Amino acid sequence: MGNKKLAILGSGNIGIAIAEGLVQSQLYDIADIQMTKRNLNSASELMKNGFNVSSDNLDAVEKSDIIILAVQPKQLRALLNEISDKLNPTKSLVSVVTGVGLSAMQEIVGDSIPLYRAMPNTAISIQQSITCIATHYQDEERKKEIVNIFDNLGRAVVIEEELMASATVLGACGVAYALRFIRAASQGGIEIGFDADIAQLITSQTVVGAASLLLSTGKHPEREIDKVTTPQGCTIAGLNEMEHQGFSSALIKGLKTSYNKISTIAKEE
Repeated sequence: MGNKKLAILGSGNIGIAIAEGLVQSQLYDIADIQMTKRNLNSASELMKNGFNVSSDNLDAVEKSDIIILAVQPKQLRALLNEISDKLNPTKSLVSVVTGVGLSAMQEIVGDSIPLYRAMPNTAISIQQSITCIATHYQDEERKKEIVNIFDNLGRAVVIEEELMASATVLGACGVAYALRFIRAASQGGIEIGFDADIAQLITSQTVVGAASLLLSTGKHPEREIDKVTTPQGCTIAGLNEMEHQGFSSALIKGLKTSYNKISTIAKEE
């Protein structure tokens, strides 16, 4: 159980997912989480579930050891200016706001504040996110604390900040790519005789199983593929046809196109 107080400033989808996930994982007691929301009329469900929700960001920061910023990008600068006087080096500040770098935030809050940038994906709502974390702060114990929060919401990895755009493409956009594969495979399942719902169930669970094999063993995908492909069998025939049609090439090109797009947007900003 977490022994530090946590504030989540911004109780939208991601903020709520973080709070609920940390309680469900038993890392935090619900009493140790302070949430804020500008419009308390829309927080009735959270309050009904036992969360402490207010509109007072300053009070939440003052009472907390770890502060998670989960507002919209356009709201972040004003929020940082609002809370900066309440921050000190004993408090850790974590931003899950898309597209705002560490240096831009550090300019407002100062260099002495332990600041982390975290990028989860939409699977955080079911505690299955991959969250990429970047920081300039060197304290390993503090870093482990932040990583542990997001490990309880899926898996977390520390990366260099310059890889955040790449992480967005691979980890966040990647959810859509995986879902498109499931959709296509399900459509193929209908072609070969299944009802739509059964085709989607079989495909979805197959993807979960395949990913779980890699996560549990750490093996290269081709090692597991070799176990399924027999000489002159149906698996290798299908794989080779997919490669002839550009399966891997199309996926890699799609990733690079998304990366080029996000890089262009970042330069414009």
